[in-house]
Formats: sequence, C-alpha cells, structure tokens
Amino acid sequence: MKKTIVLAAALAVAASILFALGGKDQNTEGKTVVKLGIWPEDTLPGEIAMHENWVREYNKLYPDAMIQPAQYRYATDTFVSMAEAGQAPTIFETWFTEPQKLIAGGFVRDITSEVKALGWDAKMNESIKSLLSKDGRIYGIPRDAYALGLMLNVELFREAGLVDRNGVPRYPKTWEELAITAQTIKQKTGSAGLCLLAKDNAGGWHFTNIAWGFGAVFEVQKGGKWAAQLNTPEAAAALQYVKDLKWKYDVLTPDPTNEDWSSGFRAIGTGAAAMYIAAQDAVNQPTMANGLPVGDLALVPIPAGPRGQYSLMGGTPYMFAANATPAEVAAALRYLEIMGRAPVVTEAAKAGLASDAKMRKEEGIPVIPSFPAWSDPDYQKAQQDALNAYRNVDMRLYNDYFAMVSQSRNLKNEEPVLAQDLYAELTKALQAVLTDRNANVQSLLDTAQANFQKLLNAAQ
Repeated sequence: MKKTIVLAAALAVAASILFALGGKDQNTEGKTVVKLGIWPEDTLPGEIAMHENWVREYNKLYPDAMIQPAQYRYATDTFVSMAEAGQAPTIFETWFTEPQKLIAGGFVRDITSEVKALGWDAKMNESIKSLLSKDGRIYGIPRDAYALGLMLNVELFREAGLVDRNGVPRYPKTWEELAITAQTIKQKTGSAGLCLLAKDNAGGWHFTNIAWGFGAVFEVQKGGKWAAQLNTPEAAAALQYVKDLKWKYDVLTPDPTNEDWSSGFRAIGTGAAAMYIAAQDAVNQPTMANGLPVGDLALVPIPAGPRGQYSLMGGTPYMFAANATPAEVAAALRYLEIMGRAPVVTEAAKAGLASDAKMRKEEGIPVIPSFPAWSDPDYQKAQQDALNAYRNVDMRLYNDYFAMVSQSRNLKNEEPVLAQDLYAELTKALQAVLTDRNANVQSLLDTAQANFQKLLNAAQ
C-alpha cells in the first residue's frame, strides 16, 4: 500500500511538471526557467487546476519563459542547506519573521531593481515593505498578511444557545469572558471550548498574542542591546491564565501538547472545539480541508486582556533564491501578475482575482477580504469586485474582525529579534503548566528568561 501511495504521488508530480512544459519533453533552450516553489501541494486539486489555467495564460503571453512546478513548504530546518547548495526554488513563500534572517545570511536575492522597474515599490504597504527590506533594498513582496483573531464553530455556539436572533454568535470580548464561554460550551455540547496549541513553536506564537493583552513586553532595547523580558509579572499573569484554562476551567482539548497549527483547524472544523486562534488567511483550513460547512465558520476579534486588545500581525512574503538571475526574477514577477497577486489591474490580473474567488466558492471556502498588503486603490477595488461577484458567506460573521484589523492601534508585529527562538522557549513553559497542575509559573518563566537572553546575547 505504501509503495502504491508513493508511486501515485510521484505520478501526480510528474503530471504537473509535464503539464507546465506543455506535455512535451523538457527543452529549456533559449527560455527563462522559473522553478515555482509556490506550486500547490497534491492534496489541493482545485488550486492545482487554477495554477494550470494560469500557466496556459502565461505561456500565451510569455513564450520566452517556462514554469516548472517545484512545490516547497518553507521550513527553518531545510531551507538553509537547500539555499547553500543552490537548490532553492526561484520563488518561494516564507513567514514575516524570516526575511531579515535570510537577508543577513545571503540566502535571498535583492529584487529592488526589478520591483522598482514595475513601480510596485510605491504600492506596497509601508509597514510590510519595511519587514522585507534592509538598508533601503527590497528582498521580497507580500503574498498576503494576516492578523490573528478568534475562529468560531458557529454550530457549537448555536447548540450552546450562544447566538443572537440572527444566528450570529455572542462571542467573548475578553479573555475572562472566553473562559466562561468555553465552560458553557463544554457543559452543553461536550466539545472543548478552546483548542490551545502547545506542541511546537506555534504555541509560543499564539501565547505572545494572549500575553500582550496582559501587558507583557517580551523584548526591549537597552543601551543598543536587546534584552529579554519573559519573566515579568505581566507574562506570569498570562501564563497563569493559560494554566487556569486547563486546571480551573477544564475547557481545552484533551492534550494541548499534541495540538499544532493543523490539528487546531481540524478541531474547529470537525466540532472537537468551538474556538481557535487563527486569521483570515486560513479560512480554507476548517472548511475545505476539514469539512466545516462554509456558513458555520465565523472569525471575530481577538479577546482583550486587562491591559488592552492586540492582534498579532504577520504574513507570507514571496522571496527569491539568491542565485536567481534578473531574468528569472522578472519572469516570476510576471507570473504573480497572472495570479492577481501583484498590484496591477490588467485584464489578466482581474481574471486571476476572479478565478481565485470562484475557486474558493466552488471548494467551500469563505470568500472574504484579504489583509491589505498593497495600498494601490485600483488594485484594492479589483480585489473587492472579484469578492463581491462570488460572495458565499454572511459578512456579519466577519465584520467585527475586519473592523478591528482596520485600526492600526490594535495590530502588533511579531517580536523583532529571534521570534522563533522566543516561541520555542515559551512553548516549553506552556507544556509544563498544561501537564503539571503544580507547575510553578514564575520558575518556568525565570528559566525561559535565562535561556532566551543567552540566545539574544549570542546574536548581538
């Protein structure tokens, strides 16, 4: 059986490559080859079909270039060795925490000239452009951005009697209210009130968003050096809150230390949990990927803590292999135009936006706005026109979330230095309080503080 599965996967990849090459033997002579690391995984046939259509359009417009599927999911433990060997795809996706590290290591290409030649530099959201730049040089462009909110399984809220007369969930506005709401849901439905992550770095990533509401600040600059602040009273209050969710309120899934990004979406999609911290860029996960009817998902603002409400903003940039040529970068940027992922409003770009919205509707994915990564008003209007044509959800399930993210005071970037290492240390503390009722919150954070400060010292 295993051999059959492996063979099927290999044939699917081969079929994609042959498609991109026009079904012929590979002949790259005289052509600019783009190794497309953003090609969809085999588990996403609808997206593959959409890319196949884009390749057909691309081949008509740019016969001097060739698209080669080279699907790659960025991972910190694989990319550096791939880049050092010169094997990175021409274009790939990563996370907003990674560009400065990749730039410093020389693993990605400066694309300033190519971007400025197109005028895209002036159309990029300034806060996002700063994340993708160093010393005035641009190294990537945004695919999209996100801001964390709270996903809800509307069916469970309905079953628990927590909806208004229009069927809109009465969601928790504060972390304190979330604990009570989660208790009600568990008592009335048997499902967990909240899926909390504590398996890998995603646990620490989500926890920073909770802790900011309690007043925590994890990194500060002192005398030009970065100093850790993981063991403050504010961070301790946030960790105690998480501990209480497990031992006082008993509202979490059975084993949070076995919950990661994917299992969280599975929990809310299948009804194992009613709430999950997530963003607008992943609404396909509980719905298309895990079977939740499109009308039974809601996305609302992240709850507020005693010191305010903050939503962690991050996102996905497109970056380019360090050994990519100017012609390869330019060819890859033209493919983004066909996809509708570039700030241009050509007929091809509008068709790309429409095909993306159409695919989402057909696949049972909420057709909702994206985070405004590009500031060009014409492009934003073209995006909205495509969404309006294929709308498939009641926007009352999303309006409060988008009202929140439109207010910049609610948004916070991820911590600026060694964010993934910070998340790893915080996850260790989460795992301890979620598996040991008697775990000492302050002692755990003191250890995390010492460990993270050593990492900061080594990096400075």
